[in-house]
Amino acid sequence: MPFLIRLLVNAAALCVATRIVTGVTYTGALIPLIGVALVFGLVNAIIRPILKLVTFPLFILTFGLFAFVLNGLMLWLTSSLSGGLGLGFHVAGFAPAFWGALVVTVVSTLLGVLVAEPED
Repeated sequence: MPFLIRLLVNAAALCVATRIVTGVTYTGALIPLIGVALVFGLVNAIIRPILKLVTFPLFILTFGLFAFVLNGLMLWLTSSLSGGLGLGFHVAGFAPAFWGALVVTVVSTLLGVLVAEPED
């Protein structure tokens, strides 16, 4: 999936999470939300693989369920970084981050399937 489409899908998924999950908030216009999606993508591309490697024993021990915790931590980290950049995205704690990450995962997966280019 091209970069711009993935960025827009993540922005839409983050927007849905702010509407559904109490404790995940966004104040601002569309362009800063795309900035939040960019930060989210960078966090997931750079930091998440490192943490997956370090926490690999927890993935094995929990049969992969620790991935949900890691996704929540990545959303929480996105909130911290976005707050530092003044983008208006905030997650109020780990529980909203956990549920928000779950919503973002589901919505981005569904949207990704809808906008995916058919293979020949």
